[in-house]
Amino acid sequence: MEHVIAAIKRIRSHLIIDEYKLHNMIAEQLTAAGISYSHEVPLAPRNRIDFLTTDGIGIEAKKGKPNERSVYNQLERYAGFDEVKGLILVIERYMDLPETINGKPVASIGLRKLWGISSK
Repeated sequence: MEHVIAAIKRIRSHLIIDEYKLHNMIAEQLTAAGISYSHEVPLAPRNRIDFLTTDGIGIEAKKGKPNERSVYNQLERYAGFDEVKGLILVIERYMDLPETINGKPVASIGLRKLWGISSK
């Protein structure tokens, strides 16, 4: 999971126009780091995670500051699937998350924080 986090933390962009651009930036960094992944992985009907590495690390990307309860509920659903071994939320504006959800490690990467922009 740390290898995936390190790759994502290399993302730099002054402006994210849409989630599609954010997905492209994540894919570029995962590929550059030699991390194998699948994009838009259906875990179950109406449960499609943005990225899933071959090691089972799920990555969910969010632009802006979405509803925190909705995001948490989404991550909680994803953590319930056996193929997901850990979760990383990549979000434009940082969001606090517990260290684990359903016993699986969770990390939040706030892109604005990486860029030195206060987002809290």
